[in-house]
Amino acid sequence: MQDSTIDSLLKQTPLVSDGAMATELEKRGVATDSALWSATAMLDHPEAIAAVHQSYFAAGAQIATTNTYQANVPAFVHAGIAAPKARKLIQAAVTIANTAKQDFAASHPDFNGVVAGSIGPYGAYLADGSEYTGKYHLDEVAYQEFHRERLDLIMAAGVDLLALETMPKLEEVQALVHLITVNYPQQKYWVSFSIADPQTLCDGTPLAEAARWVVDQPNVVAVGVNCTTLANIEPALKTLRAATDLPLIVYPNSGDLYDPVTKTWQPTQHGETFETAVPGWLAAGAQIIGGCCRTTPADIRTVATQLARR
Repeated sequence: MQDSTIDSLLKQTPLVSDGAMATELEKRGVATDSALWSATAMLDHPEAIAAVHQSYFAAGAQIATTNTYQANVPAFVHAGIAAPKARKLIQAAVTIANTAKQDFAASHPDFNGVVAGSIGPYGAYLADGSEYTGKYHLDEVAYQEFHRERLDLIMAAGVDLLALETMPKLEEVQALVHLITVNYPQQKYWVSFSIADPQTLCDGTPLAEAARWVVDQPNVVAVGVNCTTLANIEPALKTLRAATDLPLIVYPNSGDLYDPVTKTWQPTQHGETFETAVPGWLAAGAQIIGGCCRTTPADIRTVATQLARR
C-alpha cells in the first residue's frame, strides 16, 4: 500500500473526498430524522456505516469522513444514552472508518486514502439548523468545553486528520483551532465554512477574512466551504483563492433545502450537476472535492472521473 498520509496525498492533488452519510444510511433503512441525525446509526446499524464508507471508496474517494459530525456526548445523553456508552459510540465511529479503509486497501493495493475525524459545530448539536444561520453564541471557553470531549475521543481512536466542517462562525473556529493547537500541536486538520453566500459566512464574517485567519494557523492543510449549493462553489473558490494560497476544499450539498423542524431535506429543482460544475471548480483552484448532504456515490464517481481526466 502507498504512503497514505495527508501530506503525501496533498502532493497529488486534486483529491476526491466522500459524500453524504445520512442519505446513504436512509437508503439502507436507517431513520435519520432525529436530533442525532446520522449518529443514530451508531446505536443499531454500525454495519450500514461501514457499507457507506466502502461505497465511497469504491466510487473513487480517497478521504473517508467519520460519522461523528452530530455525534457528541451531550446529544447522546439528551437522547437517553448514558455518557459512558456515548463515548464508546463516538470512538466506534472512528474505528468503523479506519477498518473500512484497511479492508478496502487490502483488496486494492494501489489505494491511497485517509480518515478525517468529523467535528461539526455547536449549531449542529442544537439540531435546529443553526449550522446554516450561525445564530448562537458562546464564549471561547464554552466553545472549547463543548468540543473538548469529542475531540479527545476522536484523537484517542486515531484519525489521519480532523475535519472542522460546516462551521458558520469564525469565533467558534478560532476557539476550536486554539484547542487543537494547544492539546494536539502536531495534528493536521482542515477548516470548511458554512456560508450565507460566496463572500460571507453565515455569521456575517467575510469569507476572505476568515480564510486569511485560518491560513496563519499551524498544521492546517486546507480551507474551504461545504453544505452549500453547487452554484455557490465556483464564486466561493474565487473568493478563497484571492485570500490564500492554502489548498482549497469544497464539498457542496445537492441543492435541496433542509427543514430543521422535520429534520428532512426537501427536493428542489437545480440545474447544475457535478459533471458540469467540476471543471470550473478545478479552474478556480479546488484541490479537494467531495459532496455533502444528499450527494451519493454516483456523484463522487463523477468527481473522480472528472479529476482523472485532468
